[in-house]
Order: sequence, then C-alpha cells, then structure tokens
Amino acid sequence: MTNDSVPEPEGARPSREERNGLNRRELLRGAMAGGTLLATGGLLAACGSGSDSGAVTGSATTTAAKLRAGGNLRVGVAGGGAQDTIDAHVPISDPDVARVYQLYEPLAIRNEQFELEMVLAESIEAGDAPDVWTVRLRDGVTFHDGKPLTADDVLFSLHRILDPKRPGRGAAAIGYVDLKRSKKLDDRTVKIALRGPNVAFPDDLGQYFNGIVPVGYDPKHPVGTGPFKYRSFSPGQQSVFVKNADYWRSGEPHVDQVTIIDFADDTARISALLGGQVDAITNLSGGQIAQVQSNPQTKALVSETGAWQPFTMRVDQAPFDDVRVRQAFRLLVDREQMVAQALNGQGRIANDLYAPYDSAYASDLPQRHVDVEQAKSLLRAAGRSGLTVELTTSPVYQGIVPAAQVLAEQAKAAGVTINVKRVDSSSFYGPNYLKYPFAQDFWFTRNYLQQVSQSVLPTAPYNETHWSDPQYVKLIGEARRELDEGKRRDLLHQAQQLEYDRGGYIVFAFSNQVDGYSTKVSGFTPSKVGVPLTNYGFRKAGFVA
Repeated sequence: MTNDSVPEPEGARPSREERNGLNRRELLRGAMAGGTLLATGGLLAACGSGSDSGAVTGSATTTAAKLRAGGNLRVGVAGGGAQDTIDAHVPISDPDVARVYQLYEPLAIRNEQFELEMVLAESIEAGDAPDVWTVRLRDGVTFHDGKPLTADDVLFSLHRILDPKRPGRGAAAIGYVDLKRSKKLDDRTVKIALRGPNVAFPDDLGQYFNGIVPVGYDPKHPVGTGPFKYRSFSPGQQSVFVKNADYWRSGEPHVDQVTIIDFADDTARISALLGGQVDAITNLSGGQIAQVQSNPQTKALVSETGAWQPFTMRVDQAPFDDVRVRQAFRLLVDREQMVAQALNGQGRIANDLYAPYDSAYASDLPQRHVDVEQAKSLLRAAGRSGLTVELTTSPVYQGIVPAAQVLAEQAKAAGVTINVKRVDSSSFYGPNYLKYPFAQDFWFTRNYLQQVSQSVLPTAPYNETHWSDPQYVKLIGEARRELDEGKRRDLLHQAQQLEYDRGGYIVFAFSNQVDGYSTKVSGFTPSKVGVPLTNYGFRKAGFVA
C-alpha cells in the first residue's frame, strides 16, 4: 500500500470468493448506488431531488399531485431465493435491496439526478482536512417504534457495519473509518474520524446499505426510519410493508401497503405485469420492452445510467502488456454497432472511461471510433499481426455475452482472431476471477474516486486489469486530499488522461436500466443511479386518482 492510498482495516475488503454468503456479483449489485465525488461542487449540505432527468426513452409518469391516497402497491422484483434477508446491512438479492429502501435510510444518498442528497443527516462537513468529518442529524426523525434518532444510533450502526466478525456490505467502502477516534458530540452531532484524508467520504458513507438502525437493532424484528414499516417476510417469496404514518417527509408515502414479490423467472415476471397480478416490475430485457410498450395498460421506464460492462485486458500479461496492443483493441470496437446489437439499442457509446456523471469526467478527450487500419498498424509495430486471443465471458449481466460475440466479429477486419470462451456465472467468479488475460465484467453507476478504489488502484479488491501506474496512484492520492474542487478536478483529469492512454479497460457503452409499470400507477421517473424503479422509490409512487 502506498502513502497515497486510503488505508483499509484488515477484514474490510471482500475477497474474490464468497464472503459471508455474498459473492462478487451480489456485492456489486449492493454497491451500484455508490458514488464518490460530489457532482454539485460542495462537500456538505443537502441537494434537492430535482426534476425529471429527461433520460427517459419510454414514458414519464404523471406527477405525485395527481395520486390518490391508499392502495396496495404490488411490485415484482427479479431474483431472490431462500437466502433472502431483511437485514439493513447485508442485502444480497435485488428483492433484498428493494426491501432495504422501504425500511431503512442512510445519512445521505444519490438521488435520481445523481446528486448527493442529505437524508437523515442535515449536513456532513469536513474539518480543516478531510480526515475528520462532522455529521449533524436531521431534527425530529423517529424510528418505527417511536424512538428518536440520535448520535448513538449512528455510532452503533457504524460499529455494526464494520464488525470484523460479520462485516456489512458497506465495510468495503468505509473500512477506513477510525471508530476508536469517532465520537458523539451531542445528541444530534457525531464526529467521524478517518485513517487518512478522503474527500470521497460523504459519498462512501451515503449508500443505501449503510442505513442507520437503532441501538440494539434486531433484524428479526426490523426497525428503521423508512417510509414503510415491517409486516411480514417470506424468503424467496414475498414481503409486506405498511405505511409509516409518522414518516418525516411530509405527504409521503402515498400507498397504505407495499408488497414485494420475488420472481426468479423473467417470463413469469412480465406475465404478471401484463396480466395485472402486479403493478410494476424490474429489469425488462430487450424483447420485453416491446411487449410492455405495445400494451395499452403498461409502460416502460427507461433510465440512462452510468452502468458499464467493460472488456478487461491484463496489462501484466502478453499480449496486453504492450500498450500498443491495448490501444489497437480499443480501435477494433465499433461502439455504435455494439450498442445496437449487444444492448438492443439500450445504451449510449462510451470512451474507455467510466463515471460519466462525475463533475470531473474527462468529456473533452477525443471520442474513440473504430479505426481498423490504425489498429493494424499498432499491432504490426508490436509484432502482433494476425494475433489470436481467448476472451472469457459469462452471462453475469444483460448484454455481456452478446458483446463478446460482436467484438469477435469486429476484430476479424484487422486479422485478429478472438476465441470466445463462455463459462457459467459461478465459474466466472470462481478461483480464476481476476486472473483472465482477457475477459469482461459489469459495474454500476459510481463516481471516479470510488470506482478506482474498487477496481483500478493496486490496492483495489477487484483490480481486474492489474494496472499499477505510480504516476496514476500519486494523482489519485493527491485528489483524495484536495478540498478545492477545481484543483481536484484537474488532478482527476490528469489521472483519466493516463488511463485513457495506458489503462486496461475497453469501455464501449453505458447501459440503460429498463423497468415496467401499470398505467394505473404514477410517481416513477427516470434515475441516473441505475437502481430499478426510481431507486425503489415506492414512497413517491401511488395510484392515479
């Protein structure tokens, strides 16, 4: 670990293999709402929810003002099974995530516009250096059992998340918190100390799986501050929640009850929507979008997100240890064709970088386009003309395998042979994960600093390209310490230039999140975050008056 890296305590970082029942795919799903650098320029204070992002290519809904009170909102969510949980800090499946959003709330979170919005915190403010932060709690918030929210509950929740014997999902993101030096200042104020400076702390902390629970919290009898209270839970089947009449947000929620139903089968899930057995569903495939849009009783909600599915080139193994080969492979990709064929048009082209909603995103770098002749020239210069490589792929996310097949066809124009090796999901994330010379993966919307701490830095738990550039590491360390937004943006731009020129990712597109809902329902709007159904925002949803 370098001096430029934020230290992480032993046990805070998940391994490649399953850890406490959570495999990497599940961990990624749990981290999809995480960001790092505040896009709106400050390091504290609240952001409003904003207006419609305009990202929808399906239909936007009517406003909440036209909703009637009451009713049971039935939602079909993809996945789930016998291992489902209702624990605030260890959500595993997508239905678990949906439940967490109803029951619990974090101190802050990314809203639909990907702005960091204060939730239970009134403010999260750095001291003279970003290694000590002061959290001021919102006044008048109570838990479902009537107990007031206090600083003691925040410290209890942090200790529970960072428990080395059973770390929560957020341990990998906030493992650098120094609990021994963190303390209560008064009933509404907490001082949180870090083991190193990090301007990204509010975002690392502000994630849905870092919900604040009361001292003595028992997941068998779940209590939170969320818009709905617990009624029942049947793992792998359904869960029922009732309206929190004392919810701190005025006028919410609108419905009296929410029923979340697990659907492991895609066909069964859409059939339930089209047949009126549920009012909304998550994760439509390309073919299902047309079914929903052609039905007068249903609509598709299409959200542009920052989710990305990269090709990963190991920079420490041949042939990708030669930067000219990496540059050539990036020029083999016809990005427009890849979006059309692999993503069924549900996405937009990318430029081998991620974190498009970060205020520091290097949008001025030249957009890469397919250039077969230049790719051939680079391969000749590297002594790699007529190259043959193996690409390991797996159906771990929509569009992954089709993208591999499209790339293999595109590469033929430059005399490159890509042999696609498909493995099942469990094998892909097995002992060989992070060892493949050429493979794929998927990530959800994050900002730049959080993403690099997960997958790019030498200390990252998922450094799948094995990139280790001292100049890059130094720039990231400086950016983490820099409170001035302009200076920090310049440092991150320099870092992105290095990654654009020398890194090991091919990022061809950002994919859309597509869900479906009944025309009887309103309140769902597009979300840049990528969490289904407006970040499972059932508190805002209801039935049309």
